[in-house]
Amino acid sequence: MRPHRYVAALAVAGLLAGCGTAEPSANAPLKMAFVYATSTQNPFQEMAFGAKAGAADAGNVELALSAPSGVDGPQEVSLFQSAIRNSKDGVALETLTPDLFVRPLNQATDLGVPVVAVDTAPPAGTKVDLFIGNSNTELGKLLGEEFVKQVPENATGQVVLGNAIPGLTLLQQRLDGMKSVIEAKRPGLKISGPFDSGSEPTSNFNKWNDIVKSNPDAIGYLGVGAQDAVSLALIQKNTGRKFLAGSCDPDVSALQAVKDGYVFALASPEHWMKGYVALRLLAEHKRTGKELPKGWWNTGSLVVNAANIDQIMNRQKDEDSRKAAFKAETDKQLADPSKYIRPIGEAN
Repeated sequence: MRPHRYVAALAVAGLLAGCGTAEPSANAPLKMAFVYATSTQNPFQEMAFGAKAGAADAGNVELALSAPSGVDGPQEVSLFQSAIRNSKDGVALETLTPDLFVRPLNQATDLGVPVVAVDTAPPAGTKVDLFIGNSNTELGKLLGEEFVKQVPENATGQVVLGNAIPGLTLLQQRLDGMKSVIEAKRPGLKISGPFDSGSEPTSNFNKWNDIVKSNPDAIGYLGVGAQDAVSLALIQKNTGRKFLAGSCDPDVSALQAVKDGYVFALASPEHWMKGYVALRLLAEHKRTGKELPKGWWNTGSLVVNAANIDQIMNRQKDEDSRKAAFKAETDKQLADPSKYIRPIGEAN
């Protein structure tokens, strides 16, 4: 597969070993990179948009964005290893296969390349001290709270959960948060799953179609990935059956499903913020020598429902609208990092 790549300024190609370059001046050009899991899905595209905006605001940053055109851990490792040699001023890494990155991250440390973990906490055995990501437990609770608003207190019946990537910690955290709310506030409901719902669009639709057919009487179907709401809305359109559906991430089709009434809510991890903050911090670190913060920087989450769907759809129109909408929040967080940082071991 060919990696997706964006270069913010004309790049000088070539693999360079070692990092014995002098400290750049305040206005010297920087070579930085954001390496992420796949170019084909909304969460990762949002982070890349944020990284581009962060690099642009830092000024004079040559930014390379690299991702496989589908989740492929070994290929992403190769892209990361290239990045730490070609973009030695700083690399932000988002991955769905963190266990594959212990050795590559330690290679980056040995080369003196600053690295920030984005969205997925760095694996044990590495020296990456900064993780930028939302609380996925809280994200799941937010979606659970939106779900119980749709269901009477004495309701009985079945609610079905899907997991786009079984075994991925951050998605399990979302599920745990969601289940805790439903079990506490709607004890008469039977929770089934989570069932594997697949992460790529075609696989996700086919798996959800099978899940719905196998559980035809459920009152609700809830996912924690980016494609779940899109698939569940399409199933309702195709079958004419209406049920409660909710999931995560502001994919354009998922937003339209909220607008059209097929999805009651989305819980957005606000991925754009993660990419933006990571690049701004890396650039500041390289330019000023200021140490990168240590710990878990929680950039926050958002519920998208009928009350704010028009506002969020306007926000998501293009890269400029995103940047304008997020400006107040990015300025606030960067002005007082201590309000957003907790020990990395508390990331949930």
